[in-house]
Amino acid sequence: MNETSRIKVLVAEDEPHLSAVLAQFLIERGCDVLTCADGRAALDALRAESFDVALLDILMPAMDGLEVLRAVREDPSPPEVIIITGNASIDSAIGAMKLGAYDYLTKPYRMAEIDVLVRRAWEKRRLAREHAMMHARLARLDAADEIVTEYAPLRAVLSLVQRVARSDSAVLLSGESGTGKELVARMLHRGSARADGPWVDLNGAAIAADRMESELFGYEKGAFAGAGERKLGLLEMASGGTFFLDQVGALDPKAQGKLLRALEQGTFYRVGGTQKIRSDFRIIAATNQDIAAQVGDGTFRADLYYRINTVSITLPPLRERAADIPLLARHFLQRSTNGVQRTLSVEALDALQAYPWPGNVRELRNVIERAALVAPGAEIRAVDLALGAGMPVPSSRAAADALTSLDEVERRHIDVVLRQVNWHQGRAADVLGISPKTLYRKIREYGISRPRHAPPAESA
Repeated sequence: MNETSRIKVLVAEDEPHLSAVLAQFLIERGCDVLTCADGRAALDALRAESFDVALLDILMPAMDGLEVLRAVREDPSPPEVIIITGNASIDSAIGAMKLGAYDYLTKPYRMAEIDVLVRRAWEKRRLAREHAMMHARLARLDAADEIVTEYAPLRAVLSLVQRVARSDSAVLLSGESGTGKELVARMLHRGSARADGPWVDLNGAAIAADRMESELFGYEKGAFAGAGERKLGLLEMASGGTFFLDQVGALDPKAQGKLLRALEQGTFYRVGGTQKIRSDFRIIAATNQDIAAQVGDGTFRADLYYRINTVSITLPPLRERAADIPLLARHFLQRSTNGVQRTLSVEALDALQAYPWPGNVRELRNVIERAALVAPGAEIRAVDLALGAGMPVPSSRAAADALTSLDEVERRHIDVVLRQVNWHQGRAADVLGISPKTLYRKIREYGISRPRHAPPAESA
């Protein structure tokens, strides 16, 4: 059995000699084995680490095997359980099967029986997990856009992505909002040896600082008010796969320190927990900020920056990829037509190439999807694009030269979007493709004021 397919087994048996013999046999058969002498220790171990199979004796101190089985079946990813009983009571066997046990054995048993049952239980769990992962992967692949480009520097970036994907190195993706950082992160995951493992993502700017620790590391039941049951953290859920941390620059100093420690040690504690949790994941971080500058001004830890920045990849903004704009526009139009053949007029293509795209590819996709819905004819015209959400649409590059600065374009665009959603800042941030925190900062920077007749501003 190779290292990646070793079966992780918990043996809960209060008879020391039998426990030692059983553990040694399973180790010789290529399993990783942990032994416990009572039911409480077994339950603590099952909740501290992930096991494939658990062998539980029914009669044990502290908690019997059926109690442990009943408790562990409520967990998010329980092991397959084989109950061992010292008597041939049909009632105990039926009770174990009703509680979800894979099978049961009565003492005395043959080691060959143990070997067969453990491997069959492991195979059942492995197939179930692969089935779930495959459905998740297919759903992600169906939903994910591919990066479409003829821009040589971006093609070089994608070539680097293919090479880096095969490693387990941490990657830091940089670029403006809407440039495709999450798409690249998914490409890294799909091209890695972890492709069959979980993909877990978190937006660092979307979680309040006081909730970040419990999101990352999980918590135990009763750890704080409202913690009615144990919750797995995202880092634990990412074990065997990839953890994508978007907006990493938004993490507060406390979260930065705890994340660094988890990355360096590969272990952490749930909030309110005393059992050390191990998790093997690859981290891919993304930012639209200058993290190096944040390190310089002391708002981001230098040691964490170096830890997540083994490989640095920067994605160019759409305005630097002008040649890609018609290609992308036709690509998004094809995906948005719902069987209706639509085309882009020459004036529409000129307008698209003249626009500065502060929201990058995400904004272009939204513009095309909206135009495909509202255009009255089969041909999408410049007036159907609503570039800048109401700004005059340039019909040529010469007209674009007459536009005001990019900052002014962005200010007007944000102002119009805010008006369209009645100053609901959460919805506006979604439309603009930026975080609520970034939107709030831009409102202050640009001095955008809420109209007197507008309803009270909402932030979520």
